[in-house]
Amino acid sequence: MLTDTAIRKARAGDKPFKLADSGGLHLYVSTAGGKLWRFRYSYGGKEKLLSIGPYPSISLLDARAARDAAKATLREGRDPGVIKKLRKLSHTNSAANTFEAIAREWYDLNKGQWVDRHAEDVITSLEREVFPTLGDIPVTDIKAPEVLAVLRGIETRAKETARRVRQRMSAVFVYAISSGRAEADPAATVQKAMAPMRKGRQPAITDLDAAQEMLAKAEAEKAHPATKLALRILALSAVRPGTLITTPWSEWADLDDGVWRIPAARMKLRLQHKDDDARDHLVPLSRQAFEAIEALRTLTGGGPLAFPNTRHAHKPMSENAIGYLLNRAGYHHHHVPHGWRATFSSVMNERFPADKPVIDLMLAHVPKDKVEGAYNRALHLERRRELAQNWADLILEGSRPAATLLAGPRR
Repeated sequence: MLTDTAIRKARAGDKPFKLADSGGLHLYVSTAGGKLWRFRYSYGGKEKLLSIGPYPSISLLDARAARDAAKATLREGRDPGVIKKLRKLSHTNSAANTFEAIAREWYDLNKGQWVDRHAEDVITSLEREVFPTLGDIPVTDIKAPEVLAVLRGIETRAKETARRVRQRMSAVFVYAISSGRAEADPAATVQKAMAPMRKGRQPAITDLDAAQEMLAKAEAEKAHPATKLALRILALSAVRPGTLITTPWSEWADLDDGVWRIPAARMKLRLQHKDDDARDHLVPLSRQAFEAIEALRTLTGGGPLAFPNTRHAHKPMSENAIGYLLNRAGYHHHHVPHGWRATFSSVMNERFPADKPVIDLMLAHVPKDKVEGAYNRALHLERRRELAQNWADLILEGSRPAATLLAGPRR
C-alpha cells in the first residue's frame, strides 16, 4: 500500500518504473519525473490499462476512489476505458452541441425546402428571440422552465410569434434527439403552458352595399394615386395583397388575351411547386381592371415595378400603405387588404352558388381533390371571365373612372 510520503520521495531514474498500491492501482513514474495514476484491469479476457490522471493533481485518496468507480463499472459489465472515452468525447463536443450550433445545423439542412422569405423569418426569429438567452447552452442542459421563460418574454409582445418560435425550437430539439445529442424536447412540454390566444379570421366586410361604400370612402381619402389604384385593382382581382404589390410591369406588358398570368414562383405555394408552369395563376381581367392598370401605367410604367415604393423605386410599396388607407377611411379593425378576397368570395358565392369551384379557382384555392387540382387549374376560363366582369360591375357600380384617381387628393 502506497503512502503520500513514499510518493513524494519517489525520484526519476534511468528507466520508468511503477509504484504499486492495491487492487490494480499503481503510480507510473517517467524518466522525466512525471507521476501518473493508472489502473490495470481485465475486460473481455484482455489486459487493459486505464489512465486516471497525474499526481499531485489527483491525490492518493482520489486515485483510489477512481479505481473503485472503475471496478463498479466493470461489475456492471461495461469497460471503464470505453466509458472514459465517451465522457471525454461528450465534453469535447459540448461546444458543438449548444442550442445555437444545433439550430443552425438544422436550419442549413431545411432551408432549401423553404421559400426565401420564410427561411429568413425562421433564422431571424431564432437569432433575435432565442440565441441571446439560450444559444450558448448545451441542448441537454436546457429544461422546460428555461424555454418557457424565453417564450413568456415574446408573448408580452406577440403571442402568435411566440407560438411560431416554440414550434421552431421544438424542431431543433427533435433534430438534436434524432442525431443522438439530446433525449428530450422541452419546447413540446411547455406547449400547454403558453398563454391562450383566440384565433380569428382577418376582418372583412362581406356585404356588397357596405363594400361599395367602403371603396368609395377610401378612394376619396388623401393618398398617393398608386395606393388608390392598388386598392381598386386589389378589390377587382381578389389576389393576395403581397402578390399584387410585387407585380412587375413585365406581367402586364401583354394583356391582349385579357388574362393576367401570375407565375407560380410568385404564388403562395410549396417551394417544390414554384417552378411548375402548370401552377401559374390565371386572373381574367375585367374592363374596369384594364382601365385601372392603364391609369397606373401613366404613373409608374417607366420602372420595373407596377407599385414601387415612393422612396425606393426598386422596392415594392408596403402592404401597409393599402391598410393605412382603409384605416383612414374609418375601417380599422373592420376590413384589411386581404379582406377583399373574403368580400369577393362571399358576394359571388351567394349570387352564383353553382359556380363555387370556379370561384375557388379564381381565388387560387387548392382543391381538396389534389388530382383535380393538378389537372383543372386552367379550366372554366370563359366562365371566370364572365364572373370577373360581373364582380367588377357590382363592386364599382356608381364609381368614378380609374383615371380620375390620378388627380385626386394626395397626402
